[in-house]
Amino acid sequence: MKVTVADCLALDAFKGSDVAAGKMYVSNEVKAISVLDACNSKDLELYKGDKAEILLTGFLNVRKDVEEQCRIVEGVAGKGCAALVVYHVGKVVKSLDKKVAETAERAMLPLIVMPADAEYSTAITEVMDKVLYGDNFRNSLISNTVFHLLNFEKHSNFQSAVREAAINNDFQLIILSEDFNPILTVETRHKATIADAIKLGKERNVESNSKVYTMIDVNGVLTYWGPVTINNDKYYMFIVDNEDSYTAGEITKLAEIIELAMGMWKYTPERDAKAEFIKALIRGNKSLAYTLKDEAKISGDDILSVFFSKGIGPEMESQVFSEFEKEEDLNVMKITEGDETYGMILTYEDEEPGSRDLKNSCVQLFNKLKGNKKARIFHVTGLNGIEGAGDAYRLISESWSFVQSVFPYKRVFTKYELTLVSNCINIQIQGGFVKKNYIELLEPFKEAGENKGKQLLETLETFVLDAGMNSGKTAEFMGIHTNTVQYRLKKINEMLGVEITGNRVIPGLTMALALKRLERVVS
Repeated sequence: MKVTVADCLALDAFKGSDVAAGKMYVSNEVKAISVLDACNSKDLELYKGDKAEILLTGFLNVRKDVEEQCRIVEGVAGKGCAALVVYHVGKVVKSLDKKVAETAERAMLPLIVMPADAEYSTAITEVMDKVLYGDNFRNSLISNTVFHLLNFEKHSNFQSAVREAAINNDFQLIILSEDFNPILTVETRHKATIADAIKLGKERNVESNSKVYTMIDVNGVLTYWGPVTINNDKYYMFIVDNEDSYTAGEITKLAEIIELAMGMWKYTPERDAKAEFIKALIRGNKSLAYTLKDEAKISGDDILSVFFSKGIGPEMESQVFSEFEKEEDLNVMKITEGDETYGMILTYEDEEPGSRDLKNSCVQLFNKLKGNKKARIFHVTGLNGIEGAGDAYRLISESWSFVQSVFPYKRVFTKYELTLVSNCINIQIQGGFVKKNYIELLEPFKEAGENKGKQLLETLETFVLDAGMNSGKTAEFMGIHTNTVQYRLKKINEMLGVEITGNRVIPGLTMALALKRLERVVS
């Protein structure tokens, strides 16, 4: 089947491209595609030319020389090439000069300008797929796969059918939940682990909706990734080409057939045991978590931290988690709904206790996530197995919405802030003698008069709860001079009859101030 420049322009790789010249000649036949690495027009003497070849270039070495660009266009046209495709316009060549387009038009050469973010490799892969296979992909892969996938007499379910198709056609198949947890695995070789593949999949951010599967090399094993929809739910599927026998186009066609077969078999993925494990702990159902731990392949001893985050944004969260897993060799397991994420950080089974400062690594991760001003992260780091993880989620669940009112300037909340606020909530609910004792610690502010007492109490709240007892930060938060803060703190010391920063004073004072702020929210 004859493939033309027009056929290539219809491919995904050329989406957003513009034919700047030679529109009348897009019927030119295409049999090959190559990269033009000529530094100038004289270098074209080394190129023999092919009348059915598309050439890709970025004009890298002549980016500021329009006349030389025109000579290269003339030289390519003189060699009889099918088309010249220009990349990096806007990045390398700020804009394609009209003279270049006019030269291509006179030379009857299709001149195609690509979007700034386009890549050579995508065009090369798709054009060669089109040239070699057209719309008829390799029969040995497609027909054999269809034969096994639709053999309803031999197989009782989709899992059995796809396993035999994989064995006979030398590929492997892994289906992951939206949170990158394995749901179905069909392994026919063991040269690389699924965990290694998932790490790289997260790192490459395979969440794009590209019609052609993304190829990722996992320690020499070629894997192809793409999204798949099952029962209206989003999953990820990656296919492993055991012998590097297939093209990206063939793998994409294979994925489409597998997805169709899932529908014909009415395949329903098994539950995501890891996600269910997290949900069980969030609900406080520790017995269910213990039941799921083996299926989810989780040991309580491996859990370093549990967290809840909101407002971070999926792209930033995915990037930060991916970099963290790669740098620290730790595993982030999570479930995400909208802008809210519940998750946990785990070590791998071969991690030796005490070999690294793992708690500090977790804290650094959460601090990186607070880059977005709307982000809020609540975490408990340093746990005692599944029991501790369940208790930590309970602490987060009970206090996260209130802790922001007590500490309005913070974005990352640790178990210390969460515990303080949790205790305040319990005191507030119970009322009585304990609450009365704390509130009475602040009675002197009422005696100082309404305006002066309010001013001094606000200063003390900011100093203790927001500024970490730093007078400079207190001044910054309140928009006043540091000397003013120092003066007010001196007055507060005199009013309370104590040194407010004293070790035996600050715990009770902190609790009283936190209760005061909490009371404003819940009353």
